[in-house]
Amino acid sequence: MSTERRAPLDRRRVADTALSLLNEVGLEGLTLRAIARELDVKAPALYWHFKDKQALLDEMATEMYRRMVAGTELDPADTWQDRLRKVNRGLRTALLGYRDGAKVFSGSRFTSMDHAPEQEANLRVLTEAGLTLAQAAAAGRATHAYTIGFVTEEQGVVPLPGERREGYDVEERARLLAGFPLAAAVGREIFTNYAHQFEEGLELVIAGIGARYEIN
Repeated sequence: MSTERRAPLDRRRVADTALSLLNEVGLEGLTLRAIARELDVKAPALYWHFKDKQALLDEMATEMYRRMVAGTELDPADTWQDRLRKVNRGLRTALLGYRDGAKVFSGSRFTSMDHAPEQEANLRVLTEAGLTLAQAAAAGRATHAYTIGFVTEEQGVVPLPGERREGYDVEERARLLAGFPLAAAVGREIFTNYAHQFEEGLELVIAGIGARYEIN
């Protein structure tokens, strides 16, 4: 009889396993039953920790956030623009590490207060630059929503680095749209070089915030 003891089943261990499995099966294939198999337990055991799949997604998003900020240091001397750039670049990088990462993160509720120190620091940079708290919240919301939306669309084409979904061949698209030259040519702008696309879009949003609130 084996005397090997398994690590106790807790929320963090379940979330870790779910995140590992996510890259294999994607969000649609991620079921409590599949996670239970990976953990070598019965599915009902997971309901002691999570009442449903959304509760699990909340914990997964929280764990993604913990990993994203682990060991990072934000410079209190950042300009408000640079802080928004750093936060959203970090978020995109983190989400791209998981298949359907943006879908998991979007709309999820953090299950701990681990995000509070960074949120406080970010709001302080923005308000000390001259934004009101309401304006700082709007700026954070706009850039966050842009990043989540961008990565959701990006992962619809490139689920993981090195993968590309069938049907997104730029040359084939151009051939099919040959009678519409602008629409044909724009495919290369839309479906390639996502890092550049992201940076350009983020700059547009930040410039819009500055113009809207008349802040440099």
